[in-house]
Amino acid sequence: MNPYSEFTTRVRRIVIDLGREAVLPTDLPVERVVVEPPRQADHGDLATNAAMVLAGAAKMKPRDLAARVVERLEKDPDIAEVEIAGPGFINIRLAKAWWPETLKSILEAGDRVGRSELGAGMPVNVEYVSANPTGPLHVGHCRGAVFGDALANLLEHTGYRVTREYYINDAGAQIDTLAKSAYHRYLEARGEDIGDIPDGLYPGEYLIPVGKSLDQEFGESLIKMDEKDRLAIIREKAVAMMMAMIRDDLEALDIRHDVFFSEKSLADPDNDRIATAIEALREQGAVYTGKLPPPKGQLPDDWEDREQTLFRSTDFGDDVDRALLKSDGSYTYFASDIAYHLDKYQRGFANQVLVVGADHGGYVKRMTAAVNAITGGKGALDIKLCQLVRLLRDGQPVKMSKRAGDFVSLRDVVEEVGKDPVRFMMLYRKNEAPLDFDFAKVKEQSKDNPVFYVQYAHARAHSVLRNAKLTIPDLDPSSLDLSETDFSFLNDEGEIELIKLMAQYARTVEGAALAHEPHRLAFYLYELSSAFHSHWNKGKESPQLRFINPDKRALSKARLGLIHGLILVLASGLDILGVDAVREM
Repeated sequence: MNPYSEFTTRVRRIVIDLGREAVLPTDLPVERVVVEPPRQADHGDLATNAAMVLAGAAKMKPRDLAARVVERLEKDPDIAEVEIAGPGFINIRLAKAWWPETLKSILEAGDRVGRSELGAGMPVNVEYVSANPTGPLHVGHCRGAVFGDALANLLEHTGYRVTREYYINDAGAQIDTLAKSAYHRYLEARGEDIGDIPDGLYPGEYLIPVGKSLDQEFGESLIKMDEKDRLAIIREKAVAMMMAMIRDDLEALDIRHDVFFSEKSLADPDNDRIATAIEALREQGAVYTGKLPPPKGQLPDDWEDREQTLFRSTDFGDDVDRALLKSDGSYTYFASDIAYHLDKYQRGFANQVLVVGADHGGYVKRMTAAVNAITGGKGALDIKLCQLVRLLRDGQPVKMSKRAGDFVSLRDVVEEVGKDPVRFMMLYRKNEAPLDFDFAKVKEQSKDNPVFYVQYAHARAHSVLRNAKLTIPDLDPSSLDLSETDFSFLNDEGEIELIKLMAQYARTVEGAALAHEPHRLAFYLYELSSAFHSHWNKGKESPQLRFINPDKRALSKARLGLIHGLILVLASGLDILGVDAVREM
């Protein structure tokens, strides 16, 4: 039972009843009433904003309205104490008997703990990674990959129908550069001394297998071809092999996508979706021919003072209007992006999430404006920026450079420290905050290593079950009979605190899903684990607090129920984050 949603319902019902009885006005906006944890723990278990958000509509002072609500709350047998604080907030302290019942509801939920129908089956497209297929993924891509995957898990856990998508940037100058780079490796595979890879090309050794594969498949025929035909063949081969490499890199993090969408397909001559999107904008008056003012500061080398085909981006919240065609008549990247997001919308995704690197900050306004325009205001795009990851080794920065070919790849990091530390630590900061990833720190077995601390809590909880089997042989801790377990024995302050924290799980998951912030769940799991470890340590000094007492069978069963509940919540949360819930460490 989620106490926050339960008591939100109860407080709203009180307001509605008071309206029917003419104590309060009818038709107050009760949907604005919420019940949350109080800002300070010593203020109680719950707090509601009812009086604060309803006072204006009721034409009453907040404290006067609060007094009417408190009169009813005081009659609730599940409430031990209720008081008005400050200008009109209502703080609630629940009866101790409430918390054992909450634990029982967690146990009854079992593997479905924290799940909800918040999303009501609504389709959501989450696009993440979408790295250019010009080489293996590096640690910079890793953060967005983990963030997007965990967010998709969160949305699925709360009832959304999620599609995980990867946009393959297989058109444009970088793919021509890739093909030219791969051709040098092909010549190398043919036995030629290619010397240093020319400046401007990709020098990484990851293209050596591409060169060998081209040699095996085409022999010397590529050398004899016209360059245009040759590069067309190499482009297709190189992109395919790079995407296979990228998929393997993602597999190392247990990340898989449902859809891989080709940018090149948008401009298919038989179905030019970019032209269609531009025409759709033109029909609604959102495209015009004109000149853009020069950018502030130093002019970029490619800036042109000329008449252009422009999107009226400023009409939809952007800072400046945006070009749709280049001077040679080809489409801008922005035009391709508009067509792509229209395609998503036409596939049924009115709700879209796009996870990109922090270097795309200037992309947010223009794309949200474009989606607003192209969908007639019916589509919503949430762009999540992931800040850079600073890779450290014993506190010293590790240099990386994708173009130089000496970067630290995602696979290198996973193979050195493991999937779980990578995933958890990438989520242990808000996505918009810079993140330091130190190889040494994530290997520590201490409280300062969050992933170890949380996994250790889950493993330690399982050790209690194993010890229970040894200490009380005729008690099977793996199967708990709720009907025969008296949870009222759980009345120690530390036990109640653990249940209170477990009771916040469903609310935490829903809040993280609604805000698109997986880090909330990582923080929560660490807090819950810390409370468990703290209570465990108290048992060392006070034997009466230990989870297993052979002389007090009923008490031991209740405490084993607490352990079962903890395991369910930790395992569920770790599963959403994509981290293994290990049973032994």
